[in-house]
Amino acid sequence: MTQHSLSFPAVALATSILPDLGLPDPDTCWQAVQRRDRAYNGRFWFSVKTTGVFCLPSCAARPPLRANVAFHASPEAAEAAGFRACKRCKPRDWRADLGLSRPVARACELFDAGDADSPPSLAEVARKVGLSSGALSKRFLAELGVNPRDWLIARKRQRFRRALRDGSSVADAIYGAGYGSPSRVYESSDRALGMTPATYAKGGAGAHIDYTTVDSDYGRVLVAATQKGIAAVFLGDDDRALEKSLKQDFPAAEIERDDEGLSARVKGVLSRLYGRKPSALDAPDVPLDIVGTAFQWKVWKALTEIPAGETRTYGEIARHIGEPKSARAVGRACATNQAAVVIPCHRAVGASGALTGYRWGVARKERLLAEERRRSSR
Repeated sequence: MTQHSLSFPAVALATSILPDLGLPDPDTCWQAVQRRDRAYNGRFWFSVKTTGVFCLPSCAARPPLRANVAFHASPEAAEAAGFRACKRCKPRDWRADLGLSRPVARACELFDAGDADSPPSLAEVARKVGLSSGALSKRFLAELGVNPRDWLIARKRQRFRRALRDGSSVADAIYGAGYGSPSRVYESSDRALGMTPATYAKGGAGAHIDYTTVDSDYGRVLVAATQKGIAAVFLGDDDRALEKSLKQDFPAAEIERDDEGLSARVKGVLSRLYGRKPSALDAPDVPLDIVGTAFQWKVWKALTEIPAGETRTYGEIARHIGEPKSARAVGRACATNQAAVVIPCHRAVGASGALTGYRWGVARKERLLAEERRRSSR
């Protein structure tokens, strides 16, 4: 069977505020609401039909009944469905919840509100938020890990991907996103989408992803790989939920279970999970096929250099990679990591040393670190 190599299009393209991973499946959304998981703020919003409001996943209000909850890809989608914003969690102000300063959050809003074909200039936006162009660029680098120009490029790609997923023709998606010509898209489609626009518009049709799930001391582990290498390592409690998470971005991709074919990849992942081998980005037994910005790869490499059982704050990691003012961006790079354990983002902690949000559960993060410390003390 011919395999088509694929880099996940939105897995690590975090040159925007959050990676464009699409609306998670309902089970994942509901679990995030139950945990009040801040890591999902900006990924989806939920509404409660009995109260008529919509909220962020982290909302501290009393949890609703599952039967009364619906999930939305944006605040606008929730409002279009007839719901009003919650006064407690202020779901329209989700950027502020990410820890962005007011000037950067406002600048993002202004860039987004502009015409896709001719977005406002950096100087214009900087003037409106009360900063010089240079100062605003420095703020973007410190808080988002990229400059405004790269941020705008990523937003254009996001608009393009969303239009394709929503059923627009390739031509309409190209011009609607603000590209001047089709050639500009096709020149970078493999990098931006992991495949051609036409294939992506079909939900990844023609792309091939193998996956398997195995048991571990930390719950179930899903390992997915393309011909190039590992594309995802997820931790969880239920195979069905893990499989849904894998399929949600590529509903028409050829996703096939291959327990035997991935046995070597699984062995490499479990070797990191149980501390038999050190973490590394270039290990031959766990080659990675995950797209990331240069800044993200710097952060991910730094994570692999933290000794097992030890932790580093986002600020310490930022200083280590030579970006001392980018602690917030480091936190977001950790949040976009799709290769659990292989890239040990569980070793990154908040400024106080507290175990902050972890996509696969703070309790699991705590246990991973405790086991690493126990092994290291032998």
